[in-house]
Amino acid sequence: MSDGQEWVEACDAELDASGLNCPLPLLKAKLELNRLASGAVLKVIATDAGSQRDFRAFAKLAGHSLLHEEVEGGVYRYWLRKA
Repeated sequence: MSDGQEWVEACDAELDASGLNCPLPLLKAKLELNRLASGAVLKVIATDAGSQRDFRAFAKLAGHSLLHEEVEGGVYRYWLRKA
């Protein structure tokens, strides 16, 4: 997804879920989003390939905006804006 240039979006919080398997990255992201104000951006870093499906579905179901996602060398990064 990345064209070699790093996508930069100011984030209000960052969650490193590297090394955690499904569904832990998503559960931790949910908890972190609960702490943030509406409109805040959470950057999530994960290494679980299943996280792509999880974060896309979660954003759609919960009404959050998945602003951007990228994968590089087995590392997945997501920017979620809280509804």
